[in-house]
Amino acid sequence: MKSSGQARLAELWQRGKDFLGVEHAILGGAMSWVSERNLVSAISNAGGFGVIACGSMTPELLDLEITATSAMTDKPFGVNLITMHPAISDLIDVCLTHKVSHVVLAGGIPAAVDIKRLKEGGAKVICFAPALILAKKLIRSGADAIIVEGSEAGGHIGPVSTSVLAQEILPHVKDVPVFVAGGIGRGETLAAYLEMGASGVQLGTLFVCAEESIAHEKFKKAFMRGNSRDAIISVQLDPRFPVIPVRALKNKASEAFMNAQRDIITRHQSGELDMKEAQLEIEHYWAGALRKAVIDGDVEAGSLMAGQIVGTVKSEQPTQKIIDDLVEQAVDYLSPG
Repeated sequence: MKSSGQARLAELWQRGKDFLGVEHAILGGAMSWVSERNLVSAISNAGGFGVIACGSMTPELLDLEITATSAMTDKPFGVNLITMHPAISDLIDVCLTHKVSHVVLAGGIPAAVDIKRLKEGGAKVICFAPALILAKKLIRSGADAIIVEGSEAGGHIGPVSTSVLAQEILPHVKDVPVFVAGGIGRGETLAAYLEMGASGVQLGTLFVCAEESIAHEKFKKAFMRGNSRDAIISVQLDPRFPVIPVRALKNKASEAFMNAQRDIITRHQSGELDMKEAQLEIEHYWAGALRKAVIDGDVEAGSLMAGQIVGTVKSEQPTQKIIDDLVEQAVDYLSPG
């Protein structure tokens, strides 16, 4: 027999569960180099919803990754595509060929034509909305669900905290499911956002040190040593070069990024690079620095992208336990007395 807390949790995130087709309305955040077949299938097998981070993959690599993930789970999972990817149209083709059930469009405002093509191909489309006005615009463009991600998150972030965005958006968006992300590390917080009207949550940092995560041992150890104050935001040097802020654990790479910006700006001013080339070089810096840390274990010269909730990550655990603990905490929080 279900406890009252279990019944209440089931009721609160039923819409999210139905939308994703899962036991627990917990999306895995798409983290480049980390959210690949092993972690994605583990999250889905544990009752959550794993999401492949396409990042800068070619269509051929994405095709292989979806095939490999499908071989490791028979549960639903999705794919996160970066809207600025030069081969976005081909990547959409790959997702539709594989009949991927849900596609998350990230890294910018998605084109209405991309949303339309995905939906016509049978996929549900999830978009990020950093403001209420944009959430409403994306829903009009056909988004099937919205993710509200605050500045506590790791990696590329916006300027507003999760709690403020949740208050701004949740009371006013009722026609599609809304998932909340950024700074969620315990079930009590998960449950509180559900009570505010969210249909589920998205978690990234909490899964980096999962046993199934392929992140390098040194990368995981940096997470376990880190605390919330160590997860700092990158600094933009020149307003002519709008750099999307990145939250990562401070190390030598944080300082190196400042120097990389200075070098790229100088090359632009000398006429060696045009504006677009300069901005692309800045973005490419992050992709390379992240791989260096996650895959190679270079935790000084590589980027340690992490959310502020990193201070709660103290050990390597199976993905199933991470999810079970979250659910148990949420049930206890929702239980009377």
